[in-house]
Formats: sequence, C-alpha cells, structure tokens
Amino acid sequence: MSDQTFTLYPCDLCAGNELAEIPVAPFYMDGRPLHVCKACGFVQAAYRRTPEALQKMWAEEIYRANDARVSDKTYTARIPAVVARQTFAVEFLAESVDIHGKSLCDIGAGEGQFLEMLKQPRFDMDVFGIEPSSENCAILTDLGIANFDGTMEDYAASGKTRRFDVASLIWTLENCQSASGVLAAVHDVVKPDGHLVIATGSRILMPFKKPLQYYLGSNVDVHPFHFSANALTSLMHKAGFQVIAHNRFIDSDYLVLVGKRVDDAKGLALPTDDWHEIVDCFDRWHKETQAHYADW
Repeated sequence: MSDQTFTLYPCDLCAGNELAEIPVAPFYMDGRPLHVCKACGFVQAAYRRTPEALQKMWAEEIYRANDARVSDKTYTARIPAVVARQTFAVEFLAESVDIHGKSLCDIGAGEGQFLEMLKQPRFDMDVFGIEPSSENCAILTDLGIANFDGTMEDYAASGKTRRFDVASLIWTLENCQSASGVLAAVHDVVKPDGHLVIATGSRILMPFKKPLQYYLGSNVDVHPFHFSANALTSLMHKAGFQVIAHNRFIDSDYLVLVGKRVDDAKGLALPTDDWHEIVDCFDRWHKETQAHYADW
C-alpha cells in the first residue's frame, strides 16, 4: 500500500506469513485489502496502523462519549442495540460462571454500561475498567467505577496491576491492533482459577447475516479482525484460556466464548479454518449482496 502509516503484519494468530487477499473485499473497502491466513484461516487486515495510532483513533476520533463535555460525538454505547448485546453478554457470563461477589476487569470499558449492570445487587461484582479514552474514563469515575486510562498493554506494563476473578472483552478484541498481544497481557491479570469472557458480533464470521457492504468498510484496520468460532477459540487457547462455554452463535447475532485460565496451554486444541472455503464464502456473500441488497 502507498500509505506509509500502514505496516504489513504476519498472521496475528499463528504468525504465518502466507496470507491470501480476499478478492471481493476491496470492492467494499475503497480498494484496501483484507487477508486470510493460508495456515490457519484467520481473517484479518494485515495492513494496520501502529498500536499507538489505532489507540489515538479510538480515543479521539471514533469513540467520543455522548456527554456534555464532549462535542461532535461519533459513537455511543447508549444506543439500544449496544445495550441489548451487553445484556446478552452479562446473562451468558452469569449462566456459565458463578460471578456473584467476584471481581471483574473490563478491557475497553467505554462509558461503563456493562460494568454498571454487573454492579447491580443481583451480581454485586467489584468492577474495574481499562479504557483508552480519557473522556470515557472521566465518565467511569463519575459512576464510581475505578479505572485505568490506557490500553490493556499499558496496564500490564504499569507495575500497578491487580488480579481479577474475571476479565472481559465485550465487542473490543476485534478493534485492537493485535488480538494475540492483548490476550497475552490479559492472562497475567486473571487469577489462577479465573475466567475470561469475549463477546463479538459486528465482525463475527457468519456470512449472509447482513449485506456485505454493512460488514466491510474502508476504515478496515479500525476493526482488523474477523472471528470465526475456531479462530477465537484458538486465540483464547494460545493465551492460556480453555474455552468452557459458547453460545449458539449460528443463529444469533453474537458470538460469546467463556474460557478458564490454565497454567499450561500446550495441550489445548487450536482449531483452524480452510482458507479456500473462506475465500469462497466471501465470493458467494458478494454475489448474494449484489443480487439482492446492493441498493440498501
């Protein structure tokens, strides 16, 4: 790519360098490429900004809190669709793990609605938020939620970390510069018998749920990762979290996985996807979109 602010990275899951471009993707992404790893089938934007540049984009341009202190808001978690998905994640986590009275760290805590739900008497959790937007951190403080202004990697390097019973990444991991890097840092702040919950939906790799122009966009590296259940399971297993529960994602808008922290992840399976099938999937998705939804 001619834009020198972008760097070509290897596969974020298996570190492989054999990446194939998905031919139909540039049609929806202003000519930018989307890649699939030939070794493991993980779909990702291999050309990405630096972690610092991506953090700055989210904190200052994309995720502007809907608050009187901030003007020209571009995104807020207060819209009904976001509240609904956070509620689903809370309920699924509570069904999978005993969380009452436990401690939880939410990475990418945003405006704090997810943590507010977990503070309710029904769950009575001791919550903490990690959030790269200073404006959002101010809102978290106003809500009485302890927080750290920065990324998960910043928190891990701060020397002031604590251990939590549960860590959560709710519609956050797909927006990171390196999913594997974030999860490696998360492992060190979860107690030995603790858990990790990851929820995603906007970049869940379940085709035909929406027209392709609503799934892909020109700002590709803002959401660089596209998770199948296999890819997300492998990422969690490599980071030392054995998946113990997942929702019925095939007919849901969400993909939610809960993992238990393990000390030795060497024996955990790393399921893969066939990259040829991924490319074929996107090709069929493109044809269906153009045939029925191009004008939507």
